[in-house]
Amino acid sequence: MKVIAVIPARYGSTRFKGKPLAMICGKPMVQYVYENAVRCKIVDRVVVATDDETIQKVVEGFGGEVFITKATHETGTDRVAEVARHYQAQFIVNLQGDEPLLPPTAIEDAVLPLLEDNRIVMSTLKTKLRDQCEATNPNIVKVVTDHHGYALYFSRSPIPYHYEDADRVVFFRHIGLYVYTRAFLMTFTQLPQTKLEKAERLEQLRALEHGYRIRVVETAYSPIGVDVPEDIEHVERILKQRANR
Repeated sequence: MKVIAVIPARYGSTRFKGKPLAMICGKPMVQYVYENAVRCKIVDRVVVATDDETIQKVVEGFGGEVFITKATHETGTDRVAEVARHYQAQFIVNLQGDEPLLPPTAIEDAVLPLLEDNRIVMSTLKTKLRDQCEATNPNIVKVVTDHHGYALYFSRSPIPYHYEDADRVVFFRHIGLYVYTRAFLMTFTQLPQTKLEKAERLEQLRALEHGYRIRVVETAYSPIGVDVPEDIEHVERILKQRANR
C-alpha cells in the first residue's frame, strides 16, 4: 500500500457541533469526502479517524473504514499521525472533513509531486483568488511561493503586499489538504510549536520555521467548505445544479 488518505473527524466543534454528520442532500458530509477520496485512482485506502462512536457508526453504516483514535489530540494532524502509525503506507494524505465538494483530481494534484520526487516530504494546494476582496478575509489563508513552487509563507493577511499596480497582483488561496511522507509526518508531530505558527494559528508554518520545504501545487478547484450551518444551503445548491446538468 503506497498512499492512504485519512479524514480526521471530530464531533465537538466550537462553531458547528457534529459537523461531519451534517446532512447534505440526504447524506452526511463525511460521506461525500470519503467517496471523493475513494474515487481518486492513486489513493489505495481511505480511513476516517475519529474518537466519536456516533461518527463511527455512521461511517460504518455507509461502508466506510474507521479508526478510533485517542480523544486527547490537539490537532487533526496529530489524529492523522496516530492512524499512520498503524499502517505501512509510504504517503499519508490529510483530508479536511469539511470539503464535501473536493474532487478526486485535486487530491491527485497534491500527491503526484511526492510520487515523482523523493526529495519532497510535504505538499499542499493553492488556487487563484477569484475575488480580490477575499484577500483581506482572515478566514481565507493566503500563500506565496517561489519560482520552483515551494511555499515562502502562509498568512491570514493579504500577501503579497503591493504599493502599486494593485490590479496586477495575483493572490493565491491555500487549500488545507496536506500530503506527507510517512517518515516526515512522524517527525512533524514531534516538532515544537513555533512563534509564527502560534501568531497566525497556522500549523503548516511549523514546518517552514523548522527549515522544511512544502511543495505547493496550483489546482483549478476553488474551495467550497462548510464552516457554519449556513454553508450547507450553498453546497446543496451547487450539488442540485450539477445534478440538473
